[in-house]
Amino acid sequence: MRYFIKFSYNGTNYHGWQYQPNALSVQETLSKALSVVLSSDINLMGAGRTDTGVHAKEMFAHFDIDNLIDTHSCIHKLNSYLPKDISIHDIILVHDDAHARFDAQKRTYEYHINTFKDVFLENLSWYYHKELDINSMNHASKILLQHYDFECFSKVNTDVNTFNCKIFEAYWKKENTNLIFTISADRFLRNMVRAIVGTLINVGLHKITVEDFNTIIENKNRSDAGFSVPAHGLYLTKIEYDFL
Repeated sequence: MRYFIKFSYNGTNYHGWQYQPNALSVQETLSKALSVVLSSDINLMGAGRTDTGVHAKEMFAHFDIDNLIDTHSCIHKLNSYLPKDISIHDIILVHDDAHARFDAQKRTYEYHINTFKDVFLENLSWYYHKELDINSMNHASKILLQHYDFECFSKVNTDVNTFNCKIFEAYWKKENTNLIFTISADRFLRNMVRAIVGTLINVGLHKITVEDFNTIIENKNRSDAGFSVPAHGLYLTKIEYDFL
């Protein structure tokens, strides 16, 4: 039997989603909890990876087990067993070939910035007090939808076959003293969202123009793009599948 598990986590205490040899990961923590609760050796395949300190409001993974499980009871037991920074939302029986990573049609991230120092947002939003031109940043964000190759925003020396991504939406909105950048695509490169946000901030500071932003994408050179913003402001917020 193959099951999808839907969950969320605060990434502050973890070295990302994926197994690490000498560091705590979400994948290891959740796999161990499932193995205990289900009395079976469970291996999880995640929908993707998040870096150290990145959060997930909605994440999926799949696992296989020989027998049907009582999903309601399993959710309750897992949430009682897991640490307070990981929460299970649902466990869903799916067809045998369903794949959490390869069947994902669309992924959405948010990046959160607080422009006023808020002690309750520590590790949950990036505090950045300089004034930003949000209109210019939104103008530049629309340019992302006109391109497919985003090598300029990818971590260097990464092992991928293509730098092509289809971006469906990208925009900024202001909520009181907070700024939120939302971006959706069929896939993302390593460090891509954080590099995009850093480059858009340079647009907002008028260090580069909207036209410069377009040229940076066309040049495909990471050194031309802006800095990578801190991980703790980044959230994976939604993953979409045809069968869920």
